[in-house]
Amino acid sequence: MTIEFIKQNNLILFEAISGSRSFGLATENSDTDIKGVFYLPKNLFFGLEYIPQISNESNDIVYYEIGRFTELLLKNNPNILEILATPEDCILYKNPLMDGFRQEDFLSKLCKETFGGYASTQIQKARGLNKKIVNPVEKERKGILDFCVILENSASIPAKDWLTKKNFSQENCGLVKMPNSKGIFALFYNEIGDKKYSGIFKNEDSNEVSLSSVPKGEKSEAYLFFNQDSYSTYCKNYKEYWDWVAKRNDDRYNTNQQHGKNYDSKNMMHTVRLLQSAVNIFKNNKLEIRVKNREELLDIKAGKWNYDDLLSYADELLEELSVLHEHSTLQDFPDRGKVERNLIEIREKLYSQTEKPPHH
Repeated sequence: MTIEFIKQNNLILFEAISGSRSFGLATENSDTDIKGVFYLPKNLFFGLEYIPQISNESNDIVYYEIGRFTELLLKNNPNILEILATPEDCILYKNPLMDGFRQEDFLSKLCKETFGGYASTQIQKARGLNKKIVNPVEKERKGILDFCVILENSASIPAKDWLTKKNFSQENCGLVKMPNSKGIFALFYNEIGDKKYSGIFKNEDSNEVSLSSVPKGEKSEAYLFFNQDSYSTYCKNYKEYWDWVAKRNDDRYNTNQQHGKNYDSKNMMHTVRLLQSAVNIFKNNKLEIRVKNREELLDIKAGKWNYDDLLSYADELLEELSVLHEHSTLQDFPDRGKVERNLIEIREKLYSQTEKPPHH
């Protein structure tokens, strides 16, 4: 099912401009995001494949099936509550049946967990990103030999240096594990390669050193220590960092580099905005998404705030949220039965209308 299909068959119930334009935070570079609600035709709804949402490739146009929309509202999902709270001037189309969805039926004390929990996750991500920006990982990947040292005459020499000095190739080395000594191996060498030693490692992607069968009576050249824990940690950090580089939004990353504050400023702006929204829900028993502090939030996005000050501010908002939650008059949970009856009533009205078979 495609966006084209739901438009051609008049299945859209609600459509609105969302994101920065609905928040009042749009700048000249802002995209226009669209969010909406649609319903499945009767035959598809009762069929085997329920389709919860449809989006375009870049995910900046998303439509939720009315059942999925209701389910997420019951969970007090911030993104979906924001659709319900869309300012009038951002609504492109609204079927009168959508008047059956009212904020007061959904807003509940769950908002502390959903808004606050999401914001806490974003703060943790920002801290992780901060580490990545401050501590970049070299593109050239280190290998096992970089984490090996040779123990010789009570000194330790990097294995690479020792092999170079001896004019040894790692492929002709044989390792035998030393009993009761974690990471320590006796190292043997076979110049002509007729003893078929396995080398120190098999290939560049190996996770551990190779062990060899060494004939009795052979004399070891030295002892090698392999710091496997450090190597495993390095491999994990390397993968995480370069996966992040592959997926990161380069425009946003470059903005972060330009302001030099070492955090994802756009992400932190939305985190603060979300926390402020949650605080206002508990103060006013209502969600308003159009911000009243545009300049402050755009300053955060532009990286004008110190990173630690920003985290302190977020912590203060989380603390305020906890206090307001304790004294809130909001319902503990939305009334599931009431909401479900409303959904059934809307579906019945939609399906009672004479439906032409959908165009394919």
